Amino acid sequence: MNAAVVTVGDELLVGDTENTNATWLCDRLDARGVAVRRVTVVPDEVAEIARVVNEYHAEYDAVIVTGGLGPTHDDVTMEAVAAAFGRGLEANAEATAWLADRGYSGDDLAAETTHLPADCRPLPNEAGVAPGAVVESVYVLPGVPDEMKAMFDLVEDEFAGTPTHVLTVDVDEPESELLDRFASLRERFDVRVGSYPGEVVTVKITAESEAEAERAAAWIRERTDAVEERSA
Repeated sequence: MNAAVVTVGDELLVGDTENTNATWLCDRLDARGVAVRRVTVVPDEVAEIARVVNEYHAEYDAVIVTGGLGPTHDDVTMEAVAAAFGRGLEANAEATAWLADRGYSGDDLAAETTHLPADCRPLPNEAGVAPGAVVESVYVLPGVPDEMKAMFDLVEDEFAGTPTHVLTVDVDEPESELLDRFASLRERFDVRVGSYPGEVVTVKITAESEAEAERAAAWIRERTDAVEERSA
């Protein structure tokens, strides 16, 4: 399963807010074997959000959009997602009933709070007020981290892929001197290889087979000045 993550908010683009939602979602999706192919930040603009959602919906199995939910002037994500599918926004009876069960009446909330894309599946907000929605394979979640996490928990089982196994080997050699051995590693084993220089070079080996990851790690460890191996 391939997925894309789209985070919405001018505050992310100017650096006022750290994009912890994207990091958290990528970690959870990776743990389920889902390959995240894109992480994109877009401004609070209907046309820009709709364009990206439309493109990613056509290209990937699932798209997760976070941020921009609610009744204020810059909360335009639902309108944008609806536009991406050529739909309008309409009052959602299920979302209205769910909020009523929590003690909110129409007088308590702006009308736009329960306006969702037509024919969507509403998602209750267990940690807040503004509901989310699923439109085909696009999941629209709040931007407030606690609300986003609680809502993702409701749909997490809908994301599944091939779990991978990761091993790391720390090597006390310059990265530039390891390139030929990295090439040989990829040729010999069915693995992905990443290298991250610091005080030592951390070689990250990812494979669908645990045994393959172990063999590849042993191979690189035997042919380098390896410091230590860690499970990741």
